[in-house]
Amino acid sequence: MLLLSEKFFLTGPLDHYGSEVTAMSMLERGASMGVNTDELPWRPSAFASGVFVRDIATTDGWEMQVVRFEPGARFPIHTHERPEFVFILEGELVQAGRRLGPGWASVASAGSVDDDVHSETGCVFVLVDRA
Repeated sequence: MLLLSEKFFLTGPLDHYGSEVTAMSMLERGASMGVNTDELPWRPSAFASGVFVRDIATTDGWEMQVVRFEPGARFPIHTHERPEFVFILEGELVQAGRRLGPGWASVASAGSVDDDVHSETGCVFVLVDRA
């Protein structure tokens, strides 16, 4: 079982889903910024095939990403060492048998286990978690 807080280094740090972080903006304390996420590149996740990530920013130990599941993509079983917040923008994400569509949110506390997270149709969601 994977612990999502485990960060491994190849040529750079890995994000929540095991993808190498290369261009995530680090926001200094007291600052704010706006990001057009359509201009950010999608990068493949090393956590699961068929999953792609747009890194938005990190600040005060938190990160924000847009995550895209291709149809049929599936996460391996994993434990959240820290809280995780997900907001579905497009498509449908299946989490523990619950079908989450646009406008649905999911909150996972530290110690929770995801043993069935996948998308049959494909989906896009915002992820906020500890960096």
